[in-house]
Amino acid sequence: MRRQLLFMALLLTKDLDDDGHSRLGVWHVTESESELRNLTSIPSDELEEISFIKSESLRRQKLAVRALLDVMFDEKVYLSHHDNGKPYIENNATNISITHTDRYVAVILNDNDDVGIDCESLDRDFSAVEKKALSEEEIDDLDEDGRNEQLAIYWCAKEAVYKKISQYGVDFAEQIEIDSFRTRGEGELYATFTHKDGYEEEFTLGYMTFDRHVLVWTTIED
Repeated sequence: MRRQLLFMALLLTKDLDDDGHSRLGVWHVTESESELRNLTSIPSDELEEISFIKSESLRRQKLAVRALLDVMFDEKVYLSHHDNGKPYIENNATNISITHTDRYVAVILNDNDDVGIDCESLDRDFSAVEKKALSEEEIDDLDEDGRNEQLAIYWCAKEAVYKKISQYGVDFAEQIEIDSFRTRGEGELYATFTHKDGYEEEFTLGYMTFDRHVLVWTTIED
């Protein structure tokens, strides 16, 4: 019965059409905190850690992540975090990246490569992103029509790259460049990360918009 309830709340899981065979999962957070506690097989130490979080919304998001992991893994997994906040699974070598908003949580998995994912609500005002995270070229490329959505996609794309790279002190405006794009319901984005020694690394990202949310993730290429 619990497994059936898990799938009722699941928005989607899909194997991505990339060379690394990444897996994507999205959960619509509609349950109460107590319902989520009953749904998940969360280890006691993680449950204790979540119980200390003051925000009920954030506790629900954390529990929804655990519910999503229950669907995406056949075995019980133990989630932990490195000192820089990057998540990892203690008893499984699969690489993982996690994102959550008040209404949705999402996870991307890959067995071989680091991954990154980010989700944001379009009900937020992203005007501050223009000044703190975009280069002059990216600002010049903004459209007046749909500007907030375009800024949200820029931000999610840069966050996804940042999570994949997992370095301290990254300058989003100077080090992460997103190629020019026009907003559609879904598609691909292309990014370049410039390391502090000048080395440039290129990435392809996928994105989709749904229910006034933007979701962006890194894809794996040979």
